[in-house]
Amino acid sequence: MKKPKWVVQKEQDKKAEANATIWLFGLHAVRDALNNPRREKLRLMVTPNAQAKLEEAIAGAGIAPEVVDPRKFRPPIDPGSVHQGAVLEVRPLDWGRLEDVCIGDHAPRVLLLDRVTDPHNVGAILRSAEVLGASAVIGTRHHSAPETGALAKTASGALERQPYLRVRNLADAIRALQEMGYLVLGLDGEAEASIESAVAGRRDRPVALVLGAEGPGLREKTRETVDALVRIDASGGFGSLNVSNAAAIALYASREHG
Repeated sequence: MKKPKWVVQKEQDKKAEANATIWLFGLHAVRDALNNPRREKLRLMVTPNAQAKLEEAIAGAGIAPEVVDPRKFRPPIDPGSVHQGAVLEVRPLDWGRLEDVCIGDHAPRVLLLDRVTDPHNVGAILRSAEVLGASAVIGTRHHSAPETGALAKTASGALERQPYLRVRNLADAIRALQEMGYLVLGLDGEAEASIESAVAGRRDRPVALVLGAEGPGLREKTRETVDALVRIDASGGFGSLNVSNAAAIALYASREHG
């Protein structure tokens, strides 16, 4: 019996995902990946100068670098990328299931991204999530930024340490978190309640904050699924925040202080 087209496509997508690799670039991103035992490393290309700067990380990773003359250094990345003489081919990280990472010793915080596709924004969000102690950042497989060299460079090492999951369906992920006891709040500049008022008396609960893309914001399905819509309490009417700044402020506002 012939397989339906959607089954064939699903199998092909799964195979392509299993074979996918990423080229990381830049001394910081490459060093952090080399130092990450969870990261599968495939090929390292460096100039002699970059090799000297990464000497300790290369030795620790046990990988044999390809040392290339700077004049002949043409790695398979965008020519405009600031690689600093170091590129590393790796496999994407596998952080496991939603249930595995959305945990914490006390009142975990999680960020969900609704169609945030800009790798620079997602990289900056990962940095904020790491600094402010979020348990995970969650996007969707088809409408969020995948792991790329640009994302890793903007994340400045956070990609190697901060769980970043991409799920099939965001509404399903929200419902799963709700079943785990999470209070799920969607950010909306027009919402009546502030983040602080929504978590007042409930800061000891797990909280998930959902952010939409700049411009369109949250999708209608997302708005219907969250527990409440909230806004960042701001003064003045000078427009909206960049999504990465909003993520950092929202995380901070939801935490216990003192």
